[in-house]
Amino acid sequence: MLRILVVGSGGREHALVWALRRSPAVREVYCAPGNPGMKEASCLPVGAGDVAALVRAATDLRPDLVVVGPEEPLARGVVDGLEAAGVRAFGPTQRAARIESSKVYAKQLLARAGVPQPDHRTFDSAEEALRWVRQLGGRCVVKADGLAGGKGALVCQDVREAEDAVRSLMVEGRFGEAGRRVVVEEYLEGEEASALAFVDGEVVVPMVLAQDHKRLLDGDRGPNTGGMGAVAPLAHLPGSLTEQVTREILQPTAKALCDDGAPFRGVLYAGLMLTREGPRVLEFNARFGDPEAQVLLPLLESDLTEVLVAACTGRLEDVRLRWRPGAAVCVVAAARGYPEAPQTGQEVRGLDKPLPPASLVFCAGVARRDGKMVTAGGRVLNAVGLGADVRQAREAAYRVLEHVRFDGMHYRTDIGLRALRAVGAER
Repeated sequence: MLRILVVGSGGREHALVWALRRSPAVREVYCAPGNPGMKEASCLPVGAGDVAALVRAATDLRPDLVVVGPEEPLARGVVDGLEAAGVRAFGPTQRAARIESSKVYAKQLLARAGVPQPDHRTFDSAEEALRWVRQLGGRCVVKADGLAGGKGALVCQDVREAEDAVRSLMVEGRFGEAGRRVVVEEYLEGEEASALAFVDGEVVVPMVLAQDHKRLLDGDRGPNTGGMGAVAPLAHLPGSLTEQVTREILQPTAKALCDDGAPFRGVLYAGLMLTREGPRVLEFNARFGDPEAQVLLPLLESDLTEVLVAACTGRLEDVRLRWRPGAAVCVVAAARGYPEAPQTGQEVRGLDKPLPPASLVFCAGVARRDGKMVTAGGRVLNAVGLGADVRQAREAAYRVLEHVRFDGMHYRTDIGLRALRAVGAER
């Protein structure tokens, strides 16, 4: 029987804890630092960004496996530290995690690998970046080179927006050092999709495609966020698309990382734009997406623990993923003021009541004060619905938000509608 430590505290980590705890091979799950909504785990008071403390905690606890959820500890080298201490970890090394922690490195790697991506330029000078966006006519995407909590890509429709984006990142320091260097890339038209795969070196095992909803407001309006909801699978897309993405994008990228002396072990996540010319890579992440994990893991019929252990022991090529029929929809309930200045301290009501059928709640930005669950972050909780199709899954997810409430709760009402429209099933 295995003991597993999950690193992180958000909805993604709660979904990981939930999925791992369902394995008959698992005796106990710990989470550092976790959150009080994770009833399936024992939470440890260790911050996800404190690499030295995480390594000490894992050395003392001696779990059979550490699963790293967020990007920050990966970028800081927590897997390197764990492996040096003799602790098995699922996640990429610091060198391999650069595919997410540096947009510039990722762009260069994809160019060497011949992976399709938007035309782009890199800038260390704000003045040079400003001149370029003016030449482009303003319609472009300005991206911080480093980690920015999923909010570092600024989509611009005109010159003024593009100039404001450049100044915000490079002059005003909106994301600190992460935005001192920027990538400016062409604006692509099409539908976005998230392609995630379990990877060990050159072995790539793809998951079903998912779709994130990054903008704050209905109709894909408002600022970018860490993600306001997700849907999986994307049944309206050709069944051959996953095979194409694996062949043209995921496998060449995994090989390029190996060739670069940075073999990747973990979840490799390609954010795609499905253009008329084919899929193009908008970004790579070095871990499960949040909220993609919240829809993919409930659909995964295979034992997640077995998959992760196989990836860590050189047996991933023997894995054949099994998926439950139907669909999953996740709706993120955010605090008033998110993403800029989320309000905290509001009581979360209804978590102690039975959930509606075919639904789950994964907690994220919550804390316990004076015996009550209260909001403690921007994205507070994730309402997940399961169903025979996207319509049923949507209905189940939104029923959850009739039962679990907090003052100032905000959520999009159109999660999954794009997928419904694509198959003519909207109602």
